[in-house]
Amino acid sequence: ETPWWWQLHDESGASLTLTDFDQRFHSRGDAESWVGECWAELAEAGVNSVTLFEHERQVYGPMSLSA
Repeated sequence: ETPWWWQLHDESGASLTLTDFDQRFHSRGDAESWVGECWAELAEAGVNSVTLFEHERQVYGPMSLSA
């Protein structure tokens, strides 16, 4: 089971579906490490902010990807 995932948002706050970045994670730490490693690629793909979920529960966000 991989309950952790990021919802991706564009500049207006709308949800984005980018299959290249459709990842699920076993732990919160894995999810946070991944977004820390990939934030520049996400931003290049049009992602402005991200929200972390565990299953359907919003943990935090939206968090801006701006430096």
